[in-house]
Amino acid sequence: MPSRTFRTRSEEETIELGRRLADELSGVILLIGNLGAGKTTLAKGIVEGRKAAAADEVFSPTFTLIHQYGEGGSPVIHADLYRLDEPREVETLGLEELFSSGSLVLLEWAERFPALLPSERTEIRLKTLEDESREIVVDRVI
Repeated sequence: MPSRTFRTRSEEETIELGRRLADELSGVILLIGNLGAGKTTLAKGIVEGRKAAAADEVFSPTFTLIHQYGEGGSPVIHADLYRLDEPREVETLGLEELFSSGSLVLLEWAERFPALLPSERTEIRLKTLEDESREIVVDRVI
């Protein structure tokens, strides 16, 4: 998948972009951006696009660390590593098992622990622009 750049101008547009991207995403997806960049908002659309949960049922896993949406064959896993400081803390989450589960795994703040990430993944970088719109760049890393 070649690198692609999108621009959204509202929360709803960001959710809609997530819905549109949902079917083409697989494996491990890093959601990268500063606080408030729209990582969880995009995740809402991806989860809804995969029919794992409604967008309004998707919340940041900052305090629970991991949320699973959907039952059965292919749930969506949404994890947030923001509150973790050490690689050993991340290792206790069982990410390797999640990576090999066949589920779509959405990770926020995982770029803080590059040694623990699979080499094959998709990175989605979100950036807030001066006019409050979002630039969203999707890159497949192999």
